[in-house]
Amino acid sequence: MRFAHESVRIAGVNPNGGRVINYEYPLNERIRTLLRLEDLFDKALHFVAADAQEDHHVALMMLFEILEVAGRADLKFDLVQELERQRQTLLSFRNNPEISEEALFGALYEIEQASVQLLAMQGKIGQYLRENDWLMSIKNRAAIPGGVCEFDLPAYHYWLHRDPEQRRAGLSGWLEPILPIRAGLTIVLRLLRASGRPETQLAAQGVFQLMLAGRTAQMLRLRVHRSDPYIPEISANKYALNIRFTAPDGDLRPRPAEVDISFELTFCNL
Repeated sequence: MRFAHESVRIAGVNPNGGRVINYEYPLNERIRTLLRLEDLFDKALHFVAADAQEDHHVALMMLFEILEVAGRADLKFDLVQELERQRQTLLSFRNNPEISEEALFGALYEIEQASVQLLAMQGKIGQYLRENDWLMSIKNRAAIPGGVCEFDLPAYHYWLHRDPEQRRAGLSGWLEPILPIRAGLTIVLRLLRASGRPETQLAAQGVFQLMLAGRTAQMLRLRVHRSDPYIPEISANKYALNIRFTAPDGDLRPRPAEVDISFELTFCNL
């Protein structure tokens, strides 16, 4: 299987004060879905918190995208199952003198709360949104370029002219029932990201190849210095990993880097 560079997710937070860029590559469909949902939830909540009409329009579009991505019938089950697996793993660390009991209790409590909230969700994810004819009329028109203009959807135009607090209340009410999905995937992705150990690697003339020899991973993380103007493109299968760095020109068109590039590589696996 090939994982093209389009699968990259650029992590928005890193521990080095903005000195590096973290690139994340999911190596299976489940992690790909979780990363997409994480990105959509982050954007939706960011724009909900703003006041402008345009921000709240974007927040609503993000909600529709969450509805599409989260539509997998087994998403909730996958999250509950993974959280339970991680809970059992953490329980095995009880009475370990090298593990903080307080930190362990906090992690277990967080997992248990997320599981309870997920299990309390009834029916298909976001079904209450699908049953809202007004929202679905906007969603259907939004699929058409320029389809949500005021002459197409005057009721939506009216909604956009309500007070920001009224719009925010509506958006928050539509988002809140599916926030347990965000809580669950946040825990899973945090544990996944913490599961690996960074290794410094060198891409000779902008190319890095590694035979995996049975090594498995669910996600790769690449860390590149922000001062290095290079973009990693990756392909992988169960036998080998290939990374090719490109250097964008003034129009951001990629061209082979053709220089030695140092970077950090982390294999992440739950």
